[in-house]
Amino acid sequence: QVQLVESGGGLVQPGGSLRLSCAASTSIGSILLMRWYRQAAGKQRELVATITSSGITSYTDSAKGRFTISRDNAKNRVYLQMNSLKPEDTAVYYCNAWQVGDGNSWGQGTQVTVSS
Repeated sequence: QVQLVESGGGLVQPGGSLRLSCAASTSIGSILLMRWYRQAAGKQRELVATITSSGITSYTDSAKGRFTISRDNAKNRVYLQMNSLKPEDTAVYYCNAWQVGDGNSWGQGTQVTVSS
């Protein structure tokens, strides 16, 4: 399985922006799905955004128009640009990789807090 390390979380005011980064221990070029999940306190983990190996992206409804997922295969990194942040975006954000055979790999998470 690939090792994943997230960074870029922090405290931001409503309406602000953050860019999360996920660094992978191996080449991500052939990883079928790279995804960002989040888990708010007391809630289930939810899928936020997905990018396929061919660059196709998808988002949960609450993220559409505000978040952008991207991947840099040369740097083995996946990013989540988050704009117009809201208090309800507060959560621990997790990077996920899914590969045929290996299944899911997870990072340790990075905390995002949106508060004034």
